[in-house]
Order: sequence, then C-alpha cells, then structure tokens
Amino acid sequence: MRTQRMAVSVLALFTLAACGTQPGSGAGSGSGDGSGTVRTDVPVTGVRWSVDSLTVGGEKTEAPAGAHVEIGPKGRATGNLGCNRFTADVRVEGDAVTVGPGTTTEMGCEKDLQRFEKSLSRTFSGKLTAAVDGRDLTLTTPEGDSISLTSQPAVPLTGTKWRVTTLVSGSTTTALPADTPPDRAPHLTFGKDGTVEGNLGCNSFHGKATVAGATITFGPLASTRRMCPETEMEVERSVLAVLKGETTYVVKGRALSLTAVGGKGIGASAPAPDKG
Repeated sequence: MRTQRMAVSVLALFTLAACGTQPGSGAGSGSGDGSGTVRTDVPVTGVRWSVDSLTVGGEKTEAPAGAHVEIGPKGRATGNLGCNRFTADVRVEGDAVTVGPGTTTEMGCEKDLQRFEKSLSRTFSGKLTAAVDGRDLTLTTPEGDSISLTSQPAVPLTGTKWRVTTLVSGSTTTALPADTPPDRAPHLTFGKDGTVEGNLGCNSFHGKATVAGATITFGPLASTRRMCPETEMEVERSVLAVLKGETTYVVKGRALSLTAVGGKGIGASAPAPDKG
C-alpha cells in the first residue's frame, strides 16, 4: 500500500471546525454595541463533530471516514483529518471562530486523503463564521467556502458495524483507500454474547471476543479461505494481526481504536446516522 509523508502545513485546518457560534437570543443582533443584547457562543465544547464535507469554489467534496473535531472547554481543539490527527488553539467570539497555531501528525496517507487535507489547510485559516442548525454546524470563510459537520454522540461497542479505516504499526498509520468498495472494506461487529464477526478485507471471519473494562481478548478466529489480490491480502494480514489475544480499545464518538501488544492496531468508524 503506497504511503507518503504529510507536511505539518495542515496543522490548523480542522481546529476551527469545531468551535462554531451563533448570536444570543436577545431582542437585537447581539453585537455588543450597548443595546443591552449580548452575543453568546454556541455550546460546541464537549461535542464530537463529524466532518461531512468541504465545499471550495462551489465544488463539494465528501470527507473521509473518521474525520472529526472535538473542542475542549479551554479552547483547545483535537481531532482527525481523515488520516492525520491534529491539535490547535481556537478563539470563539460570537459567531466568529479564529484559528490559532497547532500541530498535526505526519502519517502516511493515500493521495486522495492528502488532497483533502491540503484543501482544508488552505480553506481554514483566520476568521470563520459559524452557524448551527440542530445537529449541524457550518463554518464559512469570507470567500464563501465552507465545511459541514454534524454532532455525533458516542455509539456502543457491541452491535455496531465498525468499518476499518486505518492500519497502525508503531508510530506509522496508513489509511485505507477512501474509494474502497463497501463490500471489500474490512469490518467487524461485536455481539453482546461475547462473539465477533466480520470481514478481513477478503475473507469473512467469526470467533470469540471477551470484553472486560478497556480490553478485548480475542479467541481463535475461523475464516473462509478465499484468495484475493495481494493488496487486499496485505490489508487482511494487518487486520488479522490485531485480532489476536488481548487488545486495548477506545471508543470516542463514532470512532473505535484497537491496539494489540507490540503497537499494531486498527482504527475503525461507525456508519453515519441517517438524517431525517
């Protein structure tokens, strides 16, 4: 699987995304001009915002699975750009969001993810205007480009179909191609009865998976014996290496990370909910 190094130039791009605000509900616009009204910040802290799409120059691009933003109570943003993780400072004043300096990881990413992240880095800088409508957050630049996000509550570990999006080996993370057909994408589902089943990227599998605290202990897995192209078999071997013995897991919002002894791991995401 081809990987390339990302430049740290994408540092602040998503930090801004999570800190949308809107005017307060006073009698006027809440501009702070002495009229007695105030501008209040939209309550975006403590919320996991899933990135849905980016619109630049009138062209809309769907975001890669797993892209998200979270804002802490002290104006620190963390998240994932679809491949690289980031942190950055943000300032919220009324419906204005100002992006401060930050950092990103330099993980190996597929070219389509690189293009998406670079587009975000060009789009998200300086002051943005935020608008919230129910669970939806939109951040808009002075030029009219925008990022669309949706608040995402945490989903349960069991009963959720987790689609594998990244492979981890020590400090190196590789994203699966965003255009991987749904029927060829590795996925797994944990049952409440201590079982796990899914697909490794080529072959289907099932077996035992005991959840206790922050760990999942996998028993021997039974799988089909199909042969697939080498690229798919390589992904399958990487996924299978994680689903052995005791692993640690973390669920945040709609994202799952599994880490095995030795530093190998996978990242997975749950399907986005249907919008009514």
